[in-house]
Amino acid sequence: MSKKRILFVTQEMEPYTVADEISKLIRKLPQYTQEKGFEIRVLMPKFGTINERRHRLHEVVRLSGMNIIVDDDDFPLIIKVASLPGARMQVYFLDNEEFFKRKFIFKDDKGVPFDDNSDRMVFFCKGVMETVKKFGWAPDIIHCHGWMTGLVPLYFKTVYKDEPIFQNAKIITSIYNKVPGNSFTEQFLEKAMINNLEEEDLLSYKDEHGINVFKGAIRNSDIIFQGSEILDDSVTEMIKKSGKPTLDFVPYDLALEAYLEYYKGLLEE
Repeated sequence: MSKKRILFVTQEMEPYTVADEISKLIRKLPQYTQEKGFEIRVLMPKFGTINERRHRLHEVVRLSGMNIIVDDDDFPLIIKVASLPGARMQVYFLDNEEFFKRKFIFKDDKGVPFDDNSDRMVFFCKGVMETVKKFGWAPDIIHCHGWMTGLVPLYFKTVYKDEPIFQNAKIITSIYNKVPGNSFTEQFLEKAMINNLEEEDLLSYKDEHGINVFKGAIRNSDIIFQGSEILDDSVTEMIKKSGKPTLDFVPYDLALEAYLEYYKGLLEE
C-alpha cells in the first residue's frame, strides 16, 4: 500500500524564521508525521531574512520558471529547496524578488505592516497551487498554517477542484492569533481572482469591517484546528458558526500526537 501524503503549507518554520507557535510546531509536525509512515511536503515563502548560504538553499530548476499573475502583472516564481538539519526532510521555498527580498517578514523596521502584504499573500497562495501541480504529487491532506495561506482553501475548492491531483484531498486550516495587519483593502478581492473566479466568489473574505482573511479561510476549509490557545472572540464565533469539524487547541507538548491521530482518523473515513 502506498503511503498517505500530507502537504504542509506554512508562513513560518524554524530554523528559517524566528521561533513562535507556528514556526515551532511546523519544525516538528512534518518530521513527526513522516517518521510515523506518511509522505510529506512542506511549502513556505522564501523571506529575505532566510540566509541561503547558511541553510544551503538551492534552486529547483525543473520547478521554477512559472509566472504568477497579481493585479494584472506577471511575477516569476522561483522554487528553492533545503534539507532540514537533523531530519530526512526537505522544505520547498517559493521566492520572488519583488515580494520577498526585503529583510523583514511582515512589518518594516518601524513595526508597520507592509502595504503589499495582500499581494504577497496572493502570490504565495497561487504559487502553492501551481507548484503542487508541477510536483505531480497528489496530497491526501492539505494542512495550512498562518493567515498568509488563507487563499489556498478557496483556490482548492474552486479553480482547482477538478484537477485530478487534488481530487481526494481534505483541507485543514489552523487558525492562530497572528493577524495580517491593516494593509488589506477592498482591492484584495480583485487581486485574488484567478482564472474564471468572479468577485462574488471571494465575498467570504469580507465582513462588515472590510477584508477578513480568517472568515474566508474558515468558510472554504473542510476542517478547522484552533492553533492558538486564545483567539479573538469574533474568530471563535466564526469557527463555531461555520459548523465545520474542529479540533480545539492542543498544547505544544501534546499536539504532534493529537494531530497525527486526527490525520489517521480523517484518512480512514
